[in-house]
Amino acid sequence: MRDVYIVGVGMTRFFKWLERGIKDLTRESVTEALDDAGLQRDQIEAAWFANSTWGYFEGQDQVRGQVALGSLGIHEIPISNSEGACGGGSQALHGAWLAVASGAYECAMAVGSEKLYNENKAKSFGAIALGTDVGNVKSMTDSWIKRLHDLGIATSAEDEVDPSNLTRSPMMDIYAYMIRWHMKAYGSTQRQLALITSKNHFHGSLNPKAQYQKEMTVEDVLAGKPIVYPLTAPMCAPLGDGSAAAILCSADFLKRIKSPRPVKILASVYGSSTPRYFDEPEKGIEVRLSAKAYNMAGVGPEDVSVLEIHDAASFGELKMTEQLGFCKRGEGGPLAASGATRLGGKLPVNVSGGLISRGHPLAATGIAQIYELTTQLRGEAGKRQVEGARVGMSENGGGQIYFEEASMGIHILEKVPR
Repeated sequence: MRDVYIVGVGMTRFFKWLERGIKDLTRESVTEALDDAGLQRDQIEAAWFANSTWGYFEGQDQVRGQVALGSLGIHEIPISNSEGACGGGSQALHGAWLAVASGAYECAMAVGSEKLYNENKAKSFGAIALGTDVGNVKSMTDSWIKRLHDLGIATSAEDEVDPSNLTRSPMMDIYAYMIRWHMKAYGSTQRQLALITSKNHFHGSLNPKAQYQKEMTVEDVLAGKPIVYPLTAPMCAPLGDGSAAAILCSADFLKRIKSPRPVKILASVYGSSTPRYFDEPEKGIEVRLSAKAYNMAGVGPEDVSVLEIHDAASFGELKMTEQLGFCKRGEGGPLAASGATRLGGKLPVNVSGGLISRGHPLAATGIAQIYELTTQLRGEAGKRQVEGARVGMSENGGGQIYFEEASMGIHILEKVPR
């Protein structure tokens, strides 16, 4: 396989863009990525376009990438449509990476665009709920609750999900189940979740492309509207819209670019779930895939300078710092409380603000993480710059089938000396 480089990235601000459509958002991110790389549209040989809900909201199915990119004048080239719930952006990036690494193309693009916000929040929650086995929602919920009971963890009627009357994202219930098990197994606390949330709101306040750019104290987070115990509203990623794009190329193509600022992709790994219990963390999808990524990249957790984690709820960050090997199981909360994961700490995590503060327009998220890592490794992140950033890593999960993410992408990037 050939070396692959990221040479251009672009991203809209994640926000509630009621007056903007998918085509408009895509146009902004792709144009910025092309300008960033110093390339023209006709130099892109293939593209992967990720989106999960355009069909649900507006009926645009099947040829979403051809429609969205066609509106920019990108025609003729092969355009592959990726649909992987929250992980669609990483799926698109992995497709573009594989195409260049294999030698099929010299220059390819990955784009993730999503409009998730709707004035009818129940409809937005319904869109998120499609990222699971929709024919077995009750069976899945029953399995979670039964497993909690088997482990001696109490539940109540509030833990039941009613698909016909969604008042919150059902994915938050999944997070709540996992948190309560983690609390019982390791002693993690609601306050640790609030510390992580407060940290990411601080990071988001430094990011002009973040949906939320306002700091929150730990007490502010704990006093937020209860969603499902132990989650309060600030601990949950907001509904929003946005687009992100990345342009990838080979070493040979890199020589044709004037004033390139490349970042090297050391590893691109994408995989799917397995049937396992949530209280079997050693079998988790993120454990399997990160082991492959570390092996492919020739690095370990100790080499990572900056980490972007999929924190649709703040527990995602606590859990993944453990599962990806940055601390022992049960130590994710204390790691965050120590300040190590804050900007200026030993391992800055979600310096973009994460999903909690930067926002989470599903299929755009995985490439937004790559936007952040590329910006960091170039040394161009301004007030949120991680000093001496050399290796960046992202983890992006998609959907949920029974006890773990339906799919996941992990990427490791490296700074290229100028």
